[in-house]
Amino acid sequence: MSMSFIRTSVSGGVGEIVLDRPKALNALDSSMIRDMYEPLLRWRDDPEISAVLVTSASERAFCAGGDIKAVRDAALQGEAAFVHDFFDTEYRLNQLIGEYPKPYVALIDGAAMGGGLGISVHGSVRVVTEKAMLAMPETAIGFYPDVGASYFLPRLAGASGMYLGLTGARASAGDALAFGLATHYVPSAQLAALADAIRGGAGVDAALEKFAEPAPEAPLAARQARIDEVFGAGTPADMAARLTDDDEWTVETRNMLAAHSPTSMFVTAELIRRGAADDLRQCLCRELALTGPVTSGPDFAEGVRAVLVDKDRNPSWSPATLDAVDPVAVDALFL
Repeated sequence: MSMSFIRTSVSGGVGEIVLDRPKALNALDSSMIRDMYEPLLRWRDDPEISAVLVTSASERAFCAGGDIKAVRDAALQGEAAFVHDFFDTEYRLNQLIGEYPKPYVALIDGAAMGGGLGISVHGSVRVVTEKAMLAMPETAIGFYPDVGASYFLPRLAGASGMYLGLTGARASAGDALAFGLATHYVPSAQLAALADAIRGGAGVDAALEKFAEPAPEAPLAARQARIDEVFGAGTPADMAARLTDDDEWTVETRNMLAAHSPTSMFVTAELIRRGAADDLRQCLCRELALTGPVTSGPDFAEGVRAVLVDKDRNPSWSPATLDAVDPVAVDALFL
């Protein structure tokens, strides 16, 4: 029997899932997705279970995303069924969490990126510590923010979802709370006590009332007005053209846009716009339909190579610039 990277237990009427793949920063592979889905489905209908707690055995990360290298390998070998099944299974988990009828509490004490947000942000309670860092960095690998991001990103404050989705910018605990990615702040030193209180049957609300503290500073959210001005309308090319100042945030944002896949940014912008009017199920269906054409395109293989395989951080995008992207070709992906 293969080893599982998911540990489960029940205490005080609380079902707990522990992500335990520390060497990979809890990156979700197919077995982890399956091993999370099964107990969540069982606990959903169990009257003895009053809440679910999701924690990490890693000191560095809650969950650093999905095992995207395996997806790239399968795409390069023409294994379209593997690619589809991987995302289909993951999105099914995201939907289960998003529709969960009981408190679903994710304790984020470290990095939560990509798929890590898919198993946290859709839940009712997302606790962050000062060590938390949340991001959707998919445009850097020639992909797009998925796992239901096209549902939660357009529902964040102002244009912050478009900003985070296009740039992959890293949100601190304070930013995550201000934008709407997180719901509560608890210092890292108090996180174990919070978890013990929840496990002990104190009740989620009572435990949070005892341990939650005011949010720390939010350096990105402090620029909300500028974010809205730049990312509130138009195409990614239009947005990039507005970044003409020379302050630190503008230069950093301009550099991020210049480094990421132009096609991915156009796909992402369209996903976020469409997702604003749809429910989670519709958003996940649209994201799933895109996985085939996008993973079989040149930018996905090249982006994962540059970031995760060769790690030279020097991708060669096709096309290479935002101005060269054909909007008609992007629209055709959504048919």
